[in-house]
This record gives sequence, structure tokens and C-alpha cells, in this order.
Amino acid sequence: MWNKKNLYTGISLILFIIFIYWADNNLDPYKMRILILCGIYVILALSLNLVNGFTGLFSLGTAGFMAVGAYTCALLTMSPEMKEMAFFLEPLIWPLNQIQIPFLPALIISGLVSAVIGFLIAFPVLRLKGDYLAIATLGFSEILRVVIINAQSITNGALGLKGIPKYTTVYWSWGLALLTIYLMVNLINSSYGRALRAIREDETAAQVMGINLFYHKITAFTISAFLAGIGGALQGNLIRTVDPTMYVFQLTFQILLIVVLGGIGSITGSVIAAVIITVLMEALRVVESPMTIGPLHIPGISGMRMVVFSLLLMVVILFYQQGFMGQREFSWDWLSRKGRDNEQTIGS
Repeated sequence: MWNKKNLYTGISLILFIIFIYWADNNLDPYKMRILILCGIYVILALSLNLVNGFTGLFSLGTAGFMAVGAYTCALLTMSPEMKEMAFFLEPLIWPLNQIQIPFLPALIISGLVSAVIGFLIAFPVLRLKGDYLAIATLGFSEILRVVIINAQSITNGALGLKGIPKYTTVYWSWGLALLTIYLMVNLINSSYGRALRAIREDETAAQVMGINLFYHKITAFTISAFLAGIGGALQGNLIRTVDPTMYVFQLTFQILLIVVLGGIGSITGSVIAAVIITVLMEALRVVESPMTIGPLHIPGISGMRMVVFSLLLMVVILFYQQGFMGQREFSWDWLSRKGRDNEQTIGS
């Protein structure tokens, strides 16, 4: 069975790679952009689910860590000439005004900078619980945004950065998404992951068992910040511009929506919901455009997409609190079990 599972996984991975290659050569730029965003949101959803789902904390700071990653990667990959054009009000500080490095090391550094910021924030706030922790992380996220607005000589302030090289492709986004899924699966199935689940279920019992609560929480928070920084960097180098207005609470709400709909504590659920929500985000743009239904004319209303998703979230919370997958994960045993059930049904 172990060999069959690996065989099925290998075949699925090969088919997915073939699909990505086909999509890159056949889909139009708009559809490719959606497919790339799906991969990015998979990374961001898993980042938030690690803290909110598997550790049982309630963090709302994802947008802030994304901003740190996006700005760091942009400053490291932009050419000195583009930086000089962007920073026309106040020059960029040295040595950032002269640095330009390849995309891969810039991504890694972006994640590490976000992880360091996450560690510094986690050290004081993880002593809080529940709603207090959520408010504290949301507050720190807003502080990061305000710092970005006022750090004119580093971030270009409210003007943001434009002319960022477009390095993010479908291979980068989904390659890193698959790597994130692989790392998350191994992390959650390790002794460290079992300790996180024990903390989520009962902190007192976990502490009695000898689990260091603070160490495990701060490590999970730091890893989450690292992944959020990677996701922000990929997004920034996809849309080629970053500014402080992009990293408000609404962005964290979108990612939280994916985690809740997919299932808090489910890697599979986060992946499925990330793809569905990202596609719906684009498909529902029609509700923000003027529409004529028979004699009725409905003017375009900005933000209606989030109204629709808020209603969807309310429905899930009221009637299907576990989300698509709950805390379950996809397993090839499902197919084997269904096959055995069909054989028993035919035999009877």
C-alpha cells in the first residue's frame, strides 16, 4: 500500500506538471494570472492555517508580513535606474539604491526578513490568548503599514514602488506552493506537529506532557511569517507594483476566509479553498459592474465581491462550521475504501 500511495502521488504530480506546462503555452495572460494567484494564495492560506488551524491561535497579521516580504523583494530586484526614478521625492538610502540581486535569493531574504519581524512581534504578543491575540496581531500589522508609509527613504512612502521586475511565473508560484505543501505535510506529521495539535486541543494538558508552549507557538508564528513574506514577494513581483493601501485588513480577511471555508486545520482544505476563492474573486467582478436585468438597471457598486464572500462566510459559520474538509486530509485510502465498498455492494 505504501508503494501504491507513492506511485499515485508521483503520477498525480507528473500530470499536474504537464497541466502547468500546457497552461503556460495555451492559456491567455488573464487566465494565467489567475492560475498564478491560485498558487500564491495556497502559500498564504497554509501560512495562516499553521497558526490559526494547527496551533489554535488567532492571528490577523498576515497582511503586514506580506507587505514586509513584498517591499523587501522589490527593493532587492529593482534596478538602480528604476529606484532612482521611483524615489524622486527623497532618495533611497545606501546601499539599497545600488543593490540588485537575482529573484531566488531575494525571495529567501524576503521570507527571512518577514520571519525576523514575526519573531519580534510574537515574543510579546503570544503571551496573550484568544481575542486579545487577534487584536494585538492586527494592531502590529497596522503599525507595519504606518511605518511603511512614513519610511520615505526606504519604502517611498505612500507613493509605493512601481516598475518592479515581473519574475513571478506559474512555475515559481506553483513550484513554491507544492514545496510549501510538502513541507507542511512533513511538519504536521512530525513530533513538532503533534505537539502543535496538542497545544490546540488543550494547552494545560500539553504543558503537563512536557511540551514547551511558548517555544512551539513562537516557532509556528515565525514559520508562518516566513511563508507570508514569500507569498507577498511573489505577489509584488507579479503585479509589478506595491503600495501601503494593498496591505489592509481586507487582505487578511480574504486569506482567513480561505482557511475557514477550507477547514481550520486541514492542508487539503486550504489548497482546495484557495483555488476556488481565487477563481471566484475574479468571476464575481461582474457584481461590481453595472448590470441590466430586464427593465431593472443596477449600477456598479465597488466592494460587492467582499459582501458576497462575507455572506458566504456567515453561511459556512452558521451551517457548516467545519468547512469543506474540517480537519481531514485527502488520502489515497479513500479511493481504496470506495473500491472495496463497491466490490462488496456488487457481491451482495
